[in-house]
Formats: sequence, C-alpha cells, structure tokens
Amino acid sequence: MSERREKIGLRLIHPVNGNSKEYFFTPNDSATDVVNHVFDNWPQEWEADRVSSAAILRLIYQGRFIHGNVTLGALQLPIGKTTVMHILARETLPEPNSQGPRNRGKTEESNCCVLL
Repeated sequence: MSERREKIGLRLIHPVNGNSKEYFFTPNDSATDVVNHVFDNWPQEWEADRVSSAAILRLIYQGRFIHGNVTLGALQLPIGKTTVMHILARETLPEPNSQGPRNRGKTEESNCCVLL
C-alpha cells in the first residue's frame, strides 16, 4: 500500500466502451511509458477494443492530447492521488503548439479598414 502512496494513480477511461482501469506510475514516467504499459497490460474488459500497436494510443488530460515525451511530473499530477485521463486510438496528433481553428489566418497586421 505504501508503494501506491509514492506513485501517481491514473484512472484511464476508454471512450468506446466507457470502462475505466486504474494504473500506477512514477512522476518520471512519460505519456509513451503510460501507453506502452497499458498496451502490454491491456484490460480484459477492453479486449473487444484491443489495438494493434501502442504507437496509436493517445492520452487526453484536461481536454488536451498529451504528447509522448511529456512526463506525469511535468503535468504536476499529485502523488498518492488518482487522476482521470482518457485513452483512445488515433493515428496522428495535432501539433503541440497549434492554435486551432479560432486563430487560423489571423496575423498581427490587419488590412480590413482604412481611416481617412
């Protein structure tokens, strides 16, 4: 039990079947470490949704994709507590610094109006 107090609990929710599974990691574990561990320890209740490779598993935390080299410690997840994330299969990820559709095409200069 004391080992769990020194780790970060992750409750991963599978979006297709809605089931969740809890795992324990260290603050130094990265998103890649997490998805590799989940792939290697795929829950029995998710068997119908098994993926072919850990490389396509993605984590979502607070509405954002967590990229491969980001550690759980960098996300400031609390040690000894459980944090909820979603895990899903997706071939590609959006760029980490993408602005999204809101800011596309906007620049610092604007040529929309001319004052005389």
